[in-house]
Amino acid sequence: MNTSGKTFKKLLKYTGIYKYLLLLTLILSLVISFLSLYIPMLFGDAIDLISGKDYVDIKGIVSLLIRIMVFAGVTALSQWLMNIINNKISYHLVKDLRNKAFSHIENLPLRYLDKKNTGELLSRVITDSETLSEGLLLGLYSFFTGIITILITLIFMFSKNVPVTVLVVLLTPLSFILARFIAKKTFKMFKRQNELRGIQTAFTEEIVGNQKLVKALGYEENVKERFEAINKDLTDAGLKAVFFSSITNPSTRFVNSVIYAAVAFAGAWMCISGSLTIGGLSVMLYYANQYTKPFNDISSVVTEFQNSLAASARIFELLEQEPEKETGNEELPYCTGDVEIDKVSFSYDKSKPLIKDLHLKASPGDRIAIVGPTGCGKTTIINLLMRFYDPDAGTIRMDGKDIYSCSRSSLRKNYGMVLQDIWIRNATVRDNITLGRDDIKDENILEAAKAARSYDLIKRLPLGLDTVLTENSLSQGENQLLCITRVMVLRPPLLILDEATSNIDTMTEKKIREAFLKLMEGRTSFIVAHRLSTITDSDLILVMKDGSIIEQGTHKELLAKNGFYRELYLSQF
Repeated sequence: MNTSGKTFKKLLKYTGIYKYLLLLTLILSLVISFLSLYIPMLFGDAIDLISGKDYVDIKGIVSLLIRIMVFAGVTALSQWLMNIINNKISYHLVKDLRNKAFSHIENLPLRYLDKKNTGELLSRVITDSETLSEGLLLGLYSFFTGIITILITLIFMFSKNVPVTVLVVLLTPLSFILARFIAKKTFKMFKRQNELRGIQTAFTEEIVGNQKLVKALGYEENVKERFEAINKDLTDAGLKAVFFSSITNPSTRFVNSVIYAAVAFAGAWMCISGSLTIGGLSVMLYYANQYTKPFNDISSVVTEFQNSLAASARIFELLEQEPEKETGNEELPYCTGDVEIDKVSFSYDKSKPLIKDLHLKASPGDRIAIVGPTGCGKTTIINLLMRFYDPDAGTIRMDGKDIYSCSRSSLRKNYGMVLQDIWIRNATVRDNITLGRDDIKDENILEAAKAARSYDLIKRLPLGLDTVLTENSLSQGENQLLCITRVMVLRPPLLILDEATSNIDTMTEKKIREAFLKLMEGRTSFIVAHRLSTITDSDLILVMKDGSIIEQGTHKELLAKNGFYRELYLSQF
């Protein structure tokens, strides 16, 4: 089975939960197709009632017209209901896929997410699912109605005239084969178009989010050139895909016109011979057109449907990524803060080892600073402690318990993190501090805000804790204060501070350090720092280089050793 066929098969599995709605759509399609094809037969009978010499059956014609009006009304109502149901199936299916894709991203390992551009993932969840919705909506209507119309038309045509019907059936496969050949070719083109659309979305998201940096570096012209190049590739791919897919409709219409002409010629000959009436010929011509019309309808939406299949292929590619595996299901209780890293080795790239045979013992209340040059593995240790990544070898214990036998969620409840990267939601100050937890009272929030030195900031805001924030409502330093308050409220047994005061001025940083000292009392703390002045009072300083701890001790002890730490420290002063 080719790629588009496999993708379509996967898509059908997702429509299974809407099987009753699909069945109703099928029934309505049957009603619409039958009545749409039966009405012309009544018109044919009406024509025969006025085509006789010196005879017009007015009573019979009126009776037929009443039946035609009733059937036309039922057809219109059925079509309206079918459109509503198809909309429901299409949009709810896309809603389900979006929800599943978003939830799946939440469960994917960071090893995968770190390799993917954020904008490209957004394109799959939002843009590709929208493309799928549009193509699916057209495809559902064309597919069900088209297939049923073809079958019913054949039945009516055979009932009217067998020879003409056989002629139509013999010529029709030419149209179908032509459409299928072109559709197979265009799938890859549309897939390439969607990939380029994802690249463009990712690039746009990156540049728009960093406009200050772009302007500061005078990088505007370079950005324009890169965007134009990506946009040109996308335009070329889109034009190529649409051009080749658009050949389908005129090609099938040409074949269908040939079929129509053949029916007209054969039917006219039979009328002369007396084996077919004029009304019968008009009906056969209509049926010949109706029989080929579904092929035209289906081929006319090939562009959208192939595009939607290509989009759904990208969504399924994301959904089929292996989620993060949970190695343990035990619940880790509230810890005292005893942490042991035993013979741990780790690498992001198996060909480039980073952490090698790492040993570390932290007792409750210890303040452990991790320093070293960029890329030495400081943040990697934090990633291993939090189980954002799992080591290649060795183990980590908390209160003597192997953390890999416990669930990640229970492990992470024991940590409070303040990172260099700030995350502020589009929500109230209260929600940003509590992250939506209802069990934290305002008094606790304000108490934590005083300790984190964000109390005056909150009081200055128009609505206090009820003020709605966006990413750019406050300065970087003010946002960082709220992130610190967030941890102050939770008061976890272990703390991780990764350049936690990097966006705060020196005076405020001094106050925050005092608050942190109070917060860290009795709590095991891991502090990643580049500014060594912030960690001079740590109980233990680990000096890392090339993934290994090369020195450890207090600030005074390390200076006295006259080693690598001393070089780092003096280079900053």
